[in-house]
Amino acid sequence: MSSQRNTPHAFATLGGGCFWCVEAVIERVPGVIAVVSGYAGGALPHPTYQQVCGGRTGHAEVVQIEYDPALLKYEELLEVFWRCHDPTTQDRQGADEGTQYRSIILYADAEQRRLAEDSKKQLEKSGRFADPVVTEIAPLKTFYAAEPYHQDYYRLNPRAPYCAHVIHPKLKKLGMEK
Repeated sequence: MSSQRNTPHAFATLGGGCFWCVEAVIERVPGVIAVVSGYAGGALPHPTYQQVCGGRTGHAEVVQIEYDPALLKYEELLEVFWRCHDPTTQDRQGADEGTQYRSIILYADAEQRRLAEDSKKQLEKSGRFADPVVTEIAPLKTFYAAEPYHQDYYRLNPRAPYCAHVIHPKLKKLGMEK
């Protein structure tokens, strides 16, 4: 007889710039089951990458994270999120610029909203950043998975220039890769 746990999985949706970067970081966190890159926070149904990159759909590049709450708390996931991007830059992360690269937490329920707001307040009080935290906290209405070639991008393309020059150094800085 198997002693398999039947812990329900939870989901979080976060955006901190290019979804390739956020995905590469978050999928390394113990307790994370799956990470899907996609789009949320906009008005256009079923947007494409080209439409989102045009900056007129209102969507942000985000990742939807499936995780085991018995192994990873939402608050811990938010702490990784705060460390893996700059939440003080409006509509920009590094060289990536536009509303699609904004820092955003999309909550699924009142508890996630409360935890996100508390976490943001704690970050602001901590003095970790000299500039104000501009991360948007909004309800998740619809998540659209990005095109298949965006999924697991770093894992499948580690030598691509963006991966080698942006994602790999970020993972090293966070102690997630040698």
